[in-house]
Amino acid sequence: MLIYNTTYHLEDKDESHFIIWIKECYIPEIEKSNLLKNPRFCKILSHQEEGVCYSMQWEVESSEILHKWYRSQGSLMAKEMVDLFKERVIGFPTLMEIVE
Repeated sequence: MLIYNTTYHLEDKDESHFIIWIKECYIPEIEKSNLLKNPRFCKILSHQEEGVCYSMQWEVESSEILHKWYRSQGSLMAKEMVDLFKERVIGFPTLMEIVE
């Protein structure tokens, strides 16, 4: 099992709008694909810098499934985020493997 994590850095003024968008648009839309599972949306507390940081995590069976999702839906969702927030929200994706 893999974890697909995106860490977002955003301006303070966009925080409430970003949270609403993630919870009401982003997560429900991605869940429709049934390719990414078990979303976890977390506020990052360990970094004190200008703005705020959040982490959006999904479980995914394989990197092939993740690539399939990104080609069909992920790139569109990324574009939607840029259209809404411009350069005020920046995402950094990371793919991690669960070590058991």
